[in-house]
Amino acid sequence: MNGSPSARMLSHLWFTTVAVLAVAVLYLAKVLLLPFGIAILFAFLLAPFVAFLERFKLPRPIAALLVILAFASLLCVITWALFTQLVAIANDLPTYRGNIEQKMQALHSPGDSAFGRAQHELQEISDELGIANSTTAAAVHPPNRAAQEPIGSTSERPLHVREEGRPTGRLDQLGGIVEPIATGLLSVVFTFFVLLQREDLRNRLIRLSGDRNLSLMTQAMGDASRRISRYFQLQVTVNLIFGSLIAIALYFIGLPHPVLFGAIAALFRFVPYIGIPVAAVTPTLLSLAVFHGWRHTALIVGTFILLEVATGNYAEPHIYGRHTGLSSLAILIAATFWTLIWGPVGLILSVPLTVCLVVMGSHVPSLEFLTILLGDQPVIPSYTCFYQRMLAHDEREAANILDGALKSGPLVAVYDSILIPAMTLVEKDRQQGELDDATVGFIRSSTANMVDELGFNALEYRNQTSEASDPVRDPQSLHPKIAIIPVRDGSDELVSTMLTQALSLAGFDATSIPIRSIDETVSIIAAQNPAIVFLSGMPPVAMARANRLYRSLKAGLGSLKIIVGIWNYADDHLRAAEMVSRTDPPHVSISLSEAVAEVQSCAEPRAAVPEPLDPSPQLVSAPSDNAA
Repeated sequence: MNGSPSARMLSHLWFTTVAVLAVAVLYLAKVLLLPFGIAILFAFLLAPFVAFLERFKLPRPIAALLVILAFASLLCVITWALFTQLVAIANDLPTYRGNIEQKMQALHSPGDSAFGRAQHELQEISDELGIANSTTAAAVHPPNRAAQEPIGSTSERPLHVREEGRPTGRLDQLGGIVEPIATGLLSVVFTFFVLLQREDLRNRLIRLSGDRNLSLMTQAMGDASRRISRYFQLQVTVNLIFGSLIAIALYFIGLPHPVLFGAIAALFRFVPYIGIPVAAVTPTLLSLAVFHGWRHTALIVGTFILLEVATGNYAEPHIYGRHTGLSSLAILIAATFWTLIWGPVGLILSVPLTVCLVVMGSHVPSLEFLTILLGDQPVIPSYTCFYQRMLAHDEREAANILDGALKSGPLVAVYDSILIPAMTLVEKDRQQGELDDATVGFIRSSTANMVDELGFNALEYRNQTSEASDPVRDPQSLHPKIAIIPVRDGSDELVSTMLTQALSLAGFDATSIPIRSIDETVSIIAAQNPAIVFLSGMPPVAMARANRLYRSLKAGLGSLKIIVGIWNYADDHLRAAEMVSRTDPPHVSISLSEAVAEVQSCAEPRAAVPEPLDPSPQLVSAPSDNAA
C-alpha cells in the first residue's frame, strides 16, 4: 500500500498542505516571528562577547545587558555620525547652486546638441499632428450648443457632488512608525532572553526531537551554528572591503566626504540586492552638484556598478555558497521568498534562515529535498552526469567533466570514479534493452577517444618528468612485463586500455591484447611470455568467459601469474573469485588503483634483489620466478 499511486498521491497532498500552512503561519505571525528571527540573528553575533565577559566571573544577565547596550550604543553612534555628515552635505548644497541651475537648464534646454535637435524636431512634429487632429475633429464634429452651457444649468450637463472624507489625524500618520519601533523593542527583549537562556533553548529543542534523535539534533545545531557564524564573518569582511574600495575610488574621483559614502555602502550591503543601488543615490546626486559636466557622475555610477557586479556575481556567491552550503541560485530564491513574506527585514534574514533549512535537510531524511533544492553539493555523481551527457551526444561537456576531475585528482582516480562507473551503467542499460547498438557504439568510441587523449598527455608528462630527473635509467626495465586481456567485448577492451595506461604511469611494461578467440589468446600469451596476465571484464556477463579464459591459460601455462579485474564489482570479492575458478581462486581487483597496488606488491620481491652495476639486456628482459 505504501508504494501504491493513491498512497503517493496522499503523501504529496499532505506535503503540499503542510507547506502551504507553514507559509501562511510565517506570513500571518510576522509580528511575533520577525522579532524572534532578528533576536536569533543578533544572538549569534553577540554570544561570543557574552561568553568573553563571563570568563571574568561576570553574571550572565549583566554580561548580556552590557553587550546589548554596547551594541546599541555603537549603532546609535554610527547612525548619528552618518546623519551629521549628511546634514553637513545638505548645508553645503547652496554653495553649488550655480552648478545645479546650469545642469537643470541644460536638461530643459539641450541647445544645439544632437539630443536637443532631435527633441526639437519631435516637438514640431507633435505640434503639427495636434493642429491637424484638432482641425479634423472640428470639421467632423461641429460645436454642440449644449456643451457651451454652464455645468448644472441643463440635464445634459449635470453637476456632480462628491463628499470628501476628513483628513487623517496625526495618530494615523504615525501608524507606519509605531510598527518598526515595536519590532525593534521586541527584538531587543528577545535578544536579551535568548542570550540569557541559550542553553535552555538548546535543551528544549533537543527534547522536542526525542531521545532517539539526540546525536542527530546535536550535529544539526552545531552545523547550523558554524555555518551561520561563518557567513556573518564573511559578510562583514566582504562589506568592509567593498566600502573601502568605494571610499578609495570616490577619493580619487574627487568627491567630498568619500569615507562617509564608503561607510554607507558597507552598511547598505547588508541588505542584499537593493542596498547598493540605494547607497549609490546620494554620491551620484552630490556629484551632479559638485562637478561640472557629466564625466565624474558617470565614473561614480560606473564604479558602483562594476564593484557590485564583480562582488555580487563572482566573489560573493562563491564565497558564501562554499562556506554556507547554499548554491548561488538558492541565495537569490531565498532572498525573494523571505522578502515577500517578511519585507525588507526578511531580505536581511534570508541567508541565515535558508542555511538552517539546508542543515535540517542534510540531517533529517524526510527533509532531504531541501538540501537537494538549495544546497551547493552535486545532486548526481560525476559518473552519472558523464553518462547522461554521453546519452545526449554532448562530448564537449562530458570532456569538461573529466578535465575538471583531473584538476583535483590523478588520472587513475578519474578512471575509477567516473569512467568505469559510467561504463557500468552503459552495460546495465544495454543488457536491459534500454540502449540501441548505435548509442552504445557512440559512447564507446567517444570514450575511447577521450581515454587515448588523456593517456597520451599523462604519459608524455611522465616521460618528460622522468627524463629530466634521470635521463639514463629506464624505469620500465626494473619491472616485469604485463599482458592485459579484455574478456568479452568493447567495454572490457576500453577498460583494458585504461589499465594499460595506469600501469604504464606506474612504470610497468604493460600491453593490452585485442579481443581474440580463447585459443588465439593463449597462443599470443605463450609467445609474449609475460610475467603477469590481467583479465579485464565488466560484471556480470564477463564472468563466464573469464572462467573459460582462466582455465585455458592455466592449462597451457600453469606457472603463469593471473590477476582478474572485475571492475566496479559491488558484491564480495571472494564470490567473484570463486565464479572465475573454484579450484584455484585468483586475486580479484575491482578498481584500477587496487590493480596497480596488486601488481606493485607482486613486483616488490624483484625490486629487493641487488641490482648489478651494468645490467645486461638478457638479464633485464628475462623475468625471474619470484616476479612471476
